[in-house]
Order: sequence, then structure tokens, then C-alpha cells
Amino acid sequence: MRALSSPDFLDLWERGYGLHPVDKGLLALSAALPAASHEGLADWPLGRRNRALVALRCSCFGPQLKAWTSCKGCGEKLEFELDGEAWGASSDRVEPIVVKGRSFRPPTSRDLARAAGETDPGLAIRRLLTGCLMDAADSLEELSEDDLREIGERMAAADPLAETRLTLHCPECGERWEESLDIVSFFWAEIEARAKRALFEVHTLAAAYGWSEREILSLSEPRRALYLERILA
Repeated sequence: MRALSSPDFLDLWERGYGLHPVDKGLLALSAALPAASHEGLADWPLGRRNRALVALRCSCFGPQLKAWTSCKGCGEKLEFELDGEAWGASSDRVEPIVVKGRSFRPPTSRDLARAAGETDPGLAIRRLLTGCLMDAADSLEELSEDDLREIGERMAAADPLAETRLTLHCPECGERWEESLDIVSFFWAEIEARAKRALFEVHTLAAAYGWSEREILSLSEPRRALYLERILA
């Protein structure tokens, strides 16, 4: 996996502006894995995709993921940390599941993209699961809502990193609840912040020294930081 540089962050942020989160995740992986095709990455199970994104995020920003949320009970701001290295330590191998005689593979980014166009949550789930059927002759007809729920639960158990659920506790009011952590949105927010910081550095150094964007971004981050200290002192 290739390390990302300041020009990479700028390029990702610019190319990913306005894209759906599914496409942003694939764009980030494509930058770090240039030998992999976009189509191939889109067919990775979501757990494998998320594991790779966590590894890439850790290589860019360190192993600790710091985040915050608001308590569902009292609104208190809660900060928490996750160990990215431990989070992404499980295996990439995911076995298909069988429910009511139908075999399902784990969902991929391509499946999420197909289902994202549905405004009705129930139809979105059915479209997602239909795409995961391993036999084109099979369908979801005659399956009850309980059957669909079982399929979802078994998929989650087979590929636990496809969705990360956090159990949170508020020390102020005692409220406990679960919340999803979307690694794509989390990582992309950091990519955007790093890109905007690079743009600030380019603007400041260009105004002070007359250097081009290419020349400024070719400097190492420590050297850019030292020049900025001199300017802002």
C-alpha cells in the first residue's frame, strides 16, 4: 500500500468533491493501490474494503482514531478513541451464507452503490440482498421480513467489519446507546482537513516567497512548517 503525500491529499479532495461516500472510499483506495483496478476494488467485500481503509488511514494519521459525538440523552459532548491497528486485525476471508436454500455472498461497494438510489429503506435492502444472491436463478420472492432480517444478521456476523457498531456510555446522565462509525466518512473528513491545510500552506508560502504550488508541495512537511513559522512569527 503506497503512502499518501500532500499532493495526493489535494488530488483526492478535488476529485472526490461531490462524490457519493462509496465512491470516495474507492477513490482513496485507488490512490494507495495503483496496481488495483477500480472495478476490482468495487468487488471487495465491505469488511475487506473497510480494513484496507483503516490501514491506509493509520499510515497517514497514526493508529489512534479520535472522535466525538453527542449523548442521545442529555446532549453532552463525548470524546472517544479507537485503536485502528486492532480494529483492522481480522482476516479478509468471508464465507457465503445460506438461508432458505439461497446462497448469499457478502455485500460489496458495488452493491451499496446500486441500493443507494432507492429512497425506500425496505426496497433498498431488497435490492442490496438481491445483488448478493450467488445463483442468478434465485430471488427474494416468498421470503418474509423475518427471513430478510436473518440474512442481514448472518451477513453481519460473517463479515463483522462491514459495519462498525460502537456501544457508548454517557458519564453525565448514564445513557447507553449504539452508534455506527463510518470509516469512509471519518477518513474523508481528515483527508479534506489535510488538503485544506496544504492549500493554506501553499497560499502563505507563495505570497511570501513567490514559489509555485509544485515547488511548495515538493518540500517535506517539516521544511514547510519551518518556513511557515518564520512567516507567521
